[in-house]
Amino acid sequence: MSSIHLRLLLVATLVLAGFIGVTGWALENAFREASKTALQEKLQSHVYALLAAADVDAEGKMRLPEHLPEPRFSRPDSGLYAFVTTPDGNLFWRSRSALGLEIADAPSVAPGQTRFQRSNAMFLFSHGVEWEDDSGANQAFTFNVAEQVQSFDRQLGRFRLSLWSWLAALAAALLLVQALVLRWGLRPLRQVEMDLKAIQDGQAQRLQNVYPRELQGLTSSLNALMEHAKAVQERYRNRLDDLVHSLKTPLAYLAALLQDPDTSDDQLRAKTMEQLQRMDHIVQHQLRRAAVAARTTLVNPVAVTAVTERLLTALEKIYAHRELAVIRSLNAAAVFHGDEADLMEVLGNLLENAFKYAKTEVRVSVDIEEGLLIIIEDDGAGISPEQWETVLQRGRRADETVSGQGIGLAVVKEIITLYGGVLEAMKAESGGLRLRLHFPHEDPMRIPNT
Repeated sequence: MSSIHLRLLLVATLVLAGFIGVTGWALENAFREASKTALQEKLQSHVYALLAAADVDAEGKMRLPEHLPEPRFSRPDSGLYAFVTTPDGNLFWRSRSALGLEIADAPSVAPGQTRFQRSNAMFLFSHGVEWEDDSGANQAFTFNVAEQVQSFDRQLGRFRLSLWSWLAALAAALLLVQALVLRWGLRPLRQVEMDLKAIQDGQAQRLQNVYPRELQGLTSSLNALMEHAKAVQERYRNRLDDLVHSLKTPLAYLAALLQDPDTSDDQLRAKTMEQLQRMDHIVQHQLRRAAVAARTTLVNPVAVTAVTERLLTALEKIYAHRELAVIRSLNAAAVFHGDEADLMEVLGNLLENAFKYAKTEVRVSVDIEEGLLIIIEDDGAGISPEQWETVLQRGRRADETVSGQGIGLAVVKEIITLYGGVLEAMKAESGGLRLRLHFPHEDPMRIPNT
């Protein structure tokens, strides 16, 4: 079942049906027991009336009058019967209504005891008494009052019909109300669906309506996703434009060089190789920038300590011949809200430079300070603020004697800027370079700077 509305309505119907069924069963049982109790009390009151009407005859023995206060006892086949039996089961007296009534297995109840039961389509209440005649002799009797079950069953049937009719009507009303409530409660989801359709049809750019608190996270994420996709598409377009524009100059230079008759073969090869390297650098740079811009905003936090340890382990093997001391201070709780590849690009370049220029040791610190704080120090020669600004430019290196293409730190700077971070360079206590990288705490669902 693909409809949330129908699914919830089905569950509500099943729950309501179960509740109504249990409620009806409980009420019906309660009414049945209450009716039995009331009937038992009524029959008991008739027994007490019989006991009150009992008298002694001329011989001093118990006798009961022919006419009783309850007129149903005097009317044959009235449905209410009274009879008295002896302990051996013999009939001692019966009411006129019980004339012709077959009395079988009449109960014998001990004096002072009572019994209420349903027997032979009748409810029977029996009460044992001990009668003392004028001679002082005691004789046990059982006073019995019986009523046919038809009246009880009819009363119970009327109650059952009324009860289930009302419960069915109540269930129908509740289901209708539940359907309306579900329709009203799920209306924001339908609104989101309509708004997304409007965006798909080009009638809107983002989800702009006011949504309930439970949907704000979803709509914010969808807006972030759509804006990020739009930003990525725009950045790819810009990068292609930049690439075409950047390649025009070396291509034009090569064309002019080929047309110059004074250019020797050695010069042509050297200049061609120089321009090819330049074009290769341009292509790599633009591809890196496009790849950074294409990261997704919906990512899991990256454990910075694990990434840092992997990089340090690899660099220690590469620079094992230099026997550098690597001092770590890594907070395992530190996380980076972004793409792991971007984090490795940044840390890889910064740590590699520290290993290149350090004399004896490299210090790495990862901590949480209003966001993510990373500090990398070396005890090398260090650089001045002017040199730092220079090395952040593409193709520029502070030490030309060290191999490299000079584009790593430029890419690092661009990645850090895209994530809203700050990279600061200062002099370390050891005299080398101290790099302080800080990513402020932000919502991981944010849109990157473009």
